[in-house]
Amino acid sequence: MKLIFEMGQKGRGCDLLPDCTTPVVDPGSFARKRVLHLPEVSETECSRHYTELAGQTHGVNDGFYPLGSCTMKYNPKINEAAASLEGFAGIHPLQAEKDVQGCLEVMKTVERDLCEITGMDAMTLQPAAGAHGEFTGLLLIKAYHKSRGDEKRKKIIVPDSAHGTNPASAAMAGFDIVNIASDEHGCVDLEKLQEAVGEDTAGLMLTNPNTVGLFDPNIGEITRIVHEAGGLCYYDGANLNAIMGITRPGDMGFDVMHLNLHKTFSTPHGGGGPGSGPVGCKQFLAKFLPGIRVTEGSDGLQEERADETVGNVRSFGSNFLVVVKACAYLLTLGKEGIPEASSNAVLNANYMMHRLKPYYTMAYDHVCMHEFVMTLEKVKHERNVSALDIAKALLDHGIHPPTMYFPLIVHEALMIEPTETESRETLDEAVQIFLDVLKQSEETPEDMHSYPLTTPVRRLDEVAAARKPVIRYTWE
Repeated sequence: MKLIFEMGQKGRGCDLLPDCTTPVVDPGSFARKRVLHLPEVSETECSRHYTELAGQTHGVNDGFYPLGSCTMKYNPKINEAAASLEGFAGIHPLQAEKDVQGCLEVMKTVERDLCEITGMDAMTLQPAAGAHGEFTGLLLIKAYHKSRGDEKRKKIIVPDSAHGTNPASAAMAGFDIVNIASDEHGCVDLEKLQEAVGEDTAGLMLTNPNTVGLFDPNIGEITRIVHEAGGLCYYDGANLNAIMGITRPGDMGFDVMHLNLHKTFSTPHGGGGPGSGPVGCKQFLAKFLPGIRVTEGSDGLQEERADETVGNVRSFGSNFLVVVKACAYLLTLGKEGIPEASSNAVLNANYMMHRLKPYYTMAYDHVCMHEFVMTLEKVKHERNVSALDIAKALLDHGIHPPTMYFPLIVHEALMIEPTETESRETLDEAVQIFLDVLKQSEETPEDMHSYPLTTPVRRLDEVAAARKPVIRYTWE
């Protein structure tokens, strides 16, 4: 299809804006050196263009979307309706507190509920995404050690089953990274952890359930080892969808964590945003939190900043409308619905894994949490059909592929997360498609390298796309 810049004709448009009443000011040296290129299209052309774009994408509304580690679950429309209310959508972050009491109540409600769900004592809604939350939590750990004059603690321990952003976030916060390998069960190797901790340990970053979909059975022992060495424990809560309402990181011994509203609490996820990665902590770290917290004042709710804050990590308080959507989700499900959602997520993943494991090899053949990982290493060796080939073939059946080649500790990996919002009928249909594609790889393995055949874009040269990306439109 054409880019919108390639459509229309000079002078064509669809705006009905009145004449500008603001005085024109000469920008002087700030003026553009060349004409700003904007599409010149009619309303009909513009509407058809975006409709065609929508038809070429695949989202949760289009079909099964088992993208492991991403929790691509359905977002209830009531969330969108709540965020569209004028009292939320039409405010400005610099408005007086007395004019935004309802908005402050939303923030206070979400902070309260997230603290209850996670077992934390305080929460900031300011971080804009998961990795941003990781970075913020690490700043709290850094501030804590500095406040005690214990600045020799420069190392953050990161297991190889953690999310890939963990070591990057720690490095950005100024820490040195110590990687430790998993044991044969896909969980933290306690002996290697004991060897890694010491007087220079600032903390541990742990994803739990981890990236292979397993809840670490030694979670209490892990936090004990780190605490006895003088470090703090950071919980990557990106996989909280498997345990919310069932168990709490704060009760496992973790001091600080982030969670993803754009995953666990059903606000739109993908396409670059918007996201939200609130950070919760125990009381002894609360004085370092960034952003504002909502407290009770003499004249109603008010904004308050922590005493020894690490400073803002973004402008204003939060991606507020994402918080509104999370609030609608929390209030809709309530105390009974939250644990039911996580229980169904675990049930769906185990059901699908059980149906597939007689035919596909599971990387870890244990009861999983919200997701599971298959390895196509044997299929690749026997008939030169890779995880990529299987994933591309799924596209022709209306399924978004699972996550490929992640985590790195599993060769030829496919990571599947069905989420709690899919029905048994959908799971059965998806399982049959996975089995049909695998059978096809046995009968005509050479054909597998050609898929997909029916999508708007066929098999791409992914190496060239990675090494020589075309990421901007060049005008003649």
